[in-house]
Amino acid sequence: GWLTRPRKVASAIPSSHVLETRLGSRIQELDPRVLIELGPGTGGTTRALLDRIRPDARLLAIEILPEFVDQLRHIEDPRLSVVRADAIDLMRILPQREIDHADVIVSGIPFSTMPPSTARFLVSQIHQALAPGGHFIAYQFRDMISRYASDSFGDPTVSYVPWNLPPLRLYQWQKASVSASRLDHEASTRGDACCVG
Repeated sequence: GWLTRPRKVASAIPSSHVLETRLGSRIQELDPRVLIELGPGTGGTTRALLDRIRPDARLLAIEILPEFVDQLRHIEDPRLSVVRADAIDLMRILPQREIDHADVIVSGIPFSTMPPSTARFLVSQIHQALAPGGHFIAYQFRDMISRYASDSFGDPTVSYVPWNLPPLRLYQWQKASVSASRLDHEASTRGDACCVG
């Protein structure tokens, strides 16, 4: 997949067991009911996520490459739904799958190879698709995603996965909760900015 479509596939080498274990542990801590994976590739990370989510959870995997979709559909788990689509159509896909919002969105899509406008639009779709307080987790070889996501999510928590080939970073953001958003809105409408005069 990487040889034929290097802009759509993050690496020629599948995700390492170390990354899969780290992702699985992170997801187990967050305990989502609805989880979305963007760009799952050959399904190594998908299996790791399924190993750690609750029995009544849902995992929606969105993959654009048909050869990867075929592999993903061989994973036998009733919690998994696989859709062949472009991730930028996320908000169109959710109602088709009777999903209002996701608790967690995981992405392995290489943001560094996207045109900036496409990358920012995808981040906006992810932010819109997340429930208040939901988490966005991305594993990336380069740091481009930080500049694309900062406007919507703020600064990420970043950890390193040095034993992946090549080494990568694991980024995590949390969408503001309803109460935090409401407080920010109320403060702006009241004009709470400090004035000296």
